[in-house]
Amino acid sequence: MNASSAALAALSGLGFGLSLIVAIGAQNAFVLRQGIRREHILAVVAVCAVSDVVLIAAGVGGFGAVLTAAPVVVEIARYGGAAFLFGYAVLAARRALAPGALTEAADASVALGATVLTALALTWLNPHVYLDTVVLLGSFANTYAGPQRWFLAVGAMLASIGWFTALGYGARLLGPLFARRTAWRVLDSVIAVVMLTLSVTLVVR
Repeated sequence: MNASSAALAALSGLGFGLSLIVAIGAQNAFVLRQGIRREHILAVVAVCAVSDVVLIAAGVGGFGAVLTAAPVVVEIARYGGAAFLFGYAVLAARRALAPGALTEAADASVALGATVLTALALTWLNPHVYLDTVVLLGSFANTYAGPQRWFLAVGAMLASIGWFTALGYGARLLGPLFARRTAWRVLDSVIAVVMLTLSVTLVVR
């Protein structure tokens, strides 16, 4: 395998990875909110990026076939993820609708441990993450032969790391806008709708 074919495989992985990850979802909504708050950004970005790296490696390594052969694991993640996303949607809706809760949420700092656990839950309890990184990306990688599959994986990993880093640290540019309570109310309303929609789609299919 020459350098050009390796580079093309990596670029394909980069493009495919970005096409899967650059969308409104549970992870992105949480990373965006933490970035705007400038709270535990490094930890949140690290959890999301490292989790994606592990899942991408599993998908390219063939774990997608194992996951397909054990549907009970997917079912457990599906209902557990739906319950968690519904709970998060309720909290976001409460922040958006209750003035007292909004003020408290804007001023209070959330502990690092709780933030990391939330990021982990939004990642590992979300079956859509497995579908994207393990099943879809794994299937796409199977169209490449030999070492090219792993160059594709590296490209997809770089896409995930770059995206979460840009989203988390770039969100601070929105700081002046979110100096107003109304902006936080709109953001939390959007997050509530996204989380609730994802929760419903996990159960109703």
